[in-house]
Amino acid sequence: MSFDFHPGKMERPAHRVAGLLIPLGAVVSLLPWTPPWAALLGGIVLSLTLGNPYADTTNRASKWLLQLAVVSLGAGVNLMVVAHVGGQGLGYTLAGLVTTFALGAWLARRLGIGPKVAALICAGTGICGGSAIAAVAPAIDAAPEETSAALATVFLLNGVALIVFPALGTWAGLDARQFGLWCALAIHDTSSVAGAAMTHGKEALAIATTVKLARALWIVPVALVLGTWFHRQSDSGATRSRLRLPWFIAGFVAVSALFTLVPSLQPAAGSVGLISRALLTLTLFLISTGLSRTVVRTVGVCPLIHALVLWIVISSASLAAIVTGLIH
Repeated sequence: MSFDFHPGKMERPAHRVAGLLIPLGAVVSLLPWTPPWAALLGGIVLSLTLGNPYADTTNRASKWLLQLAVVSLGAGVNLMVVAHVGGQGLGYTLAGLVTTFALGAWLARRLGIGPKVAALICAGTGICGGSAIAAVAPAIDAAPEETSAALATVFLLNGVALIVFPALGTWAGLDARQFGLWCALAIHDTSSVAGAAMTHGKEALAIATTVKLARALWIVPVALVLGTWFHRQSDSGATRSRLRLPWFIAGFVAVSALFTLVPSLQPAAGSVGLISRALLTLTLFLISTGLSRTVVRTVGVCPLIHALVLWIVISSASLAAIVTGLIH
């Protein structure tokens, strides 16, 4: 990965220091002993204290690296398991989505949040974070500032989850399977799901990734339903934007199918998994360097309260369901 150098952005001494530390942090993130939470925290500290002179580059790189990392995770996931998980979790996934949107709509009215911002936050909470927001936003004709507010809010909570969930999972006595399932159900973005799950081992990571990718398939019907709803509510009757779906879902399924149907490739799955872990850790570092003070101010108080309350309720309910055996 290369970093674009823009002299104008290096005028401040802090930016000059950041210009050296951010590439160094990216290299350190690729080391096998660097924990995901440390990469995330390091990026946040650098960005908020020194700034990020490479913001455009790190933003573009993080998007592609995340998608490549998720695709490569397919090497360690059996396709038959993905299909089984998707079918087995149909009931509680649908129930969770209905609950998330119903509670989100109620909270939005109480807090005075616009319906599109609320819908984006609900989609990010109930499905798969930024990917769901990016797919739903054009379907409901969300304004750029509405999309940015939802993305920034979900981003902040992703960072909190990556640091807090491993400790909470240990405190709750969850085994690897239970913790992986909880991460997939309660953490927004796929990158943070994988980052948190890998702290409890390979089994937790495999389960978390499988469940999360199976849930991500709900982007399609949810985006279509929301697009139809907002189109009917619109006074202008404008034509909706074309629905954009994340291609990495198809890539994950393709790689999973390849390693499932060609047993001779299985010995290489371990090496691909190590590469995927390194890419995920690097992605978390790069994403966190995009958390500027401007982004924090953009979030505001009400959208953050909305997302936080919604997240606490959903994560607590899913944890209780897992501990009691209602979801397994």
